[in-house]
Amino acid sequence: MKVVGFAGYSGSGKTTLIERLIPALKLRGLRVSVVKHAHHSFDIDHPGKDTYRHREAGAFEVVVASRRRLALVREFEREAQLTVHQLIAELYDGVDWVIVEGFKQSNLLKVEVWRAEPGKAARYPEDDFIAAIATDTPDQLPEATLRPVLDLNDPDAMAQWLVDNGHRFEYDPEMYA
Repeated sequence: MKVVGFAGYSGSGKTTLIERLIPALKLRGLRVSVVKHAHHSFDIDHPGKDTYRHREAGAFEVVVASRRRLALVREFEREAQLTVHQLIAELYDGVDWVIVEGFKQSNLLKVEVWRAEPGKAARYPEDDFIAAIATDTPDQLPEATLRPVLDLNDPDAMAQWLVDNGHRFEYDPEMYA
């Protein structure tokens, strides 16, 4: 599998870009998974549903599956800060690409999503793991770079760039052990 991160400040357009990039990769016959970092508490279960009731009763894990979908909810007894690599290890190994949103401090190769906004510093001058910059204002980048500068509004071109450079994003979990 190949893994690429998308990093940028909140509101920079990471989620919008990723939701447009996924279909562009799928049109190329590729299977895509996503790992998303949440900074806050979240819930995918709803009060009154069987799975919610099982979890509330104290189940450590609840797996629910249908013919079209599977969901796993795991309740940690204590707060846990999982690494991006631990989350990638949970994924189905038959995917072609894993897109990671967030985890900007990780040691994965990333595309920085950058917009020219006052007070929002770019990461690429200091982060050796930034492989490319996606922006809608390339002429306003704070520093010149030899990294590829991708059009934030052209997910098809970005998908093609990822495919063309896929060898750079091959994921070897042993490298991160």
